[in-house]
Amino acid sequence: LFGPSCSSFSPPPSTNLQPGLQEVVESCRGVNLFFSTDIDSAIQDADLVFISVNTPTKTFGIGKGRAADLKYIEACARRIADVSTGCKIVVEKSTVPVRAAESIRRIFNANTKSTLSFQVLSNPEFLAEGTAISDLKNPDRVLIGGDESPEGQCAIEALRGIYQHWVPKDKIITTNTWSSELSKLAANAFLAQRISSINSISALCEVTGADVEEVAHAIGTDQRIGSRFLKASVGFGGSCFQKDVLNLVYLCEALNLPEVARYWQQVIEINDYQRQRFSSRIIGCLFNTVTDKKIALLGFAFKKNTGDTRESSSIYISRYLMDEGARLHIYDPKVKKEQIIQDLSQPTLSHGEDAQRVSQLVTIATDPYSACENAHAIVICTEWDMFKELDYERIYKAMLKPAFIFDGRRILDSLHDQLQHIGFQVETIGKRVSQRIPFTGSNEISKPEQLLPSKKLKQ
Repeated sequence: LFGPSCSSFSPPPSTNLQPGLQEVVESCRGVNLFFSTDIDSAIQDADLVFISVNTPTKTFGIGKGRAADLKYIEACARRIADVSTGCKIVVEKSTVPVRAAESIRRIFNANTKSTLSFQVLSNPEFLAEGTAISDLKNPDRVLIGGDESPEGQCAIEALRGIYQHWVPKDKIITTNTWSSELSKLAANAFLAQRISSINSISALCEVTGADVEEVAHAIGTDQRIGSRFLKASVGFGGSCFQKDVLNLVYLCEALNLPEVARYWQQVIEINDYQRQRFSSRIIGCLFNTVTDKKIALLGFAFKKNTGDTRESSSIYISRYLMDEGARLHIYDPKVKKEQIIQDLSQPTLSHGEDAQRVSQLVTIATDPYSACENAHAIVICTEWDMFKELDYERIYKAMLKPAFIFDGRRILDSLHDQLQHIGFQVETIGKRVSQRIPFTGSNEISKPEQLLPSKKLKQ
């Protein structure tokens, strides 16, 4: 197994371990789980070799910002071809563009010896960060793609036999290689699409007086739609959704399908819009300026139960606020200070601002209470359960007034009345909570307010 997979598990440190992973490793290590840095010997001894390496988006050259960079996949294929003997089944576990298996197969064919034969399978994983072990033990489905030749079908059966030790046979789906590869991209694109769809509705809810949670529940009870991934928020993050949608966009453009490419590009644009919209709302509520104001940002990982910050909405929201001169005090229970500073210092995210400016504007707090002390506002960006249980009376007393809470994850819905009673002005995604007058440069009311009917109606 070449690893780790780009979307299965977070990289070191150990604080990023998936719940349940340590227990699995401790119970299996030395029994049927072994770790080694002797790659060549491991390949030679193996019957099946899994390629589970990163496939990041290209940062330069043709396809920059959209196409997948397959250099690690190619390096693995060449290493396998160089040291293998006998018959090998090579399993493509990484998320790859359609027909990547063909590239692997061409490398093998060009380096095949008389004593060597290969079969290449596609076996994309559908594990989610934070629930990876649970998803592995109880998968919705296992997808295996391979050649339709007798040798290809034999390889599929060999891999199916491994999964059948714990996965019911009817949950193991077999397809051709290309369908398997495309299914992974399409699955992530559809999930991202649902998030962008409900986030677009959340913007409409905020200007009409509707509640996006109620709308999501109403449409989610339709069995044709379902309730999963209809949670409005500050936008999706993580290593896969944006990367895979952009990969799909690039694939469609390369295959001369511009209308399809534009359709999926809009999923990304709505996600960016949601982050910008939330940041603008923070600035607008704080009297149209956050310059030199302390803002407590709670949560930096892209979702709870992981320390992964890749494409986290917190990074983009922090950038927008830093561009306005805000002083950010950031707390996350799993993400380390060095990771946060590194993410915010990336040239593509800071518009040329160097690490020194980031260090001037950003402070990493060791607990949520110190982050909130003397702050103008609290911004919740990750749905950590601990944020529901904070002593908000204590926090309110230590903040500057008026004190704002911006709930970007809708985790404080049940506390809105309590928070308002304490004195907070509460702002959330997809719902009007506080009755407020938006800050504007004149006495004119905003257009969304003009759309609302007057409370005094003639009989």
